[in-house]
Amino acid sequence: MTKKQIVTLVATKAHLTKRASREAIDTFLTEIANALKKGDKVVLSGFGTFRVAKVKEKSVIVPGSGEKKMVKSHRAPRFSPGKPLKKAVR
Repeated sequence: MTKKQIVTLVATKAHLTKRASREAIDTFLTEIANALKKGDKVVLSGFGTFRVAKVKEKSVIVPGSGEKKMVKSHRAPRFSPGKPLKKAVR
């Protein structure tokens, strides 16, 4: 499912214009990203949790050339699904 399809679906189900639906979805996603930038955890009950994890420095092998490189430590977003989401997918 694409963002465009979600916008259309939300607009239909919430009786909104596509423009209002797109703005709401964009705001929602931007606020999640802003919270993660600050290092906060975002908990959506019944859906899951977004958090930031610190990834340690490690060496990797580039598949195309076989060359070894070091990947610096960095922060990465992670998502843990909630029980209702896990149950729905099963």
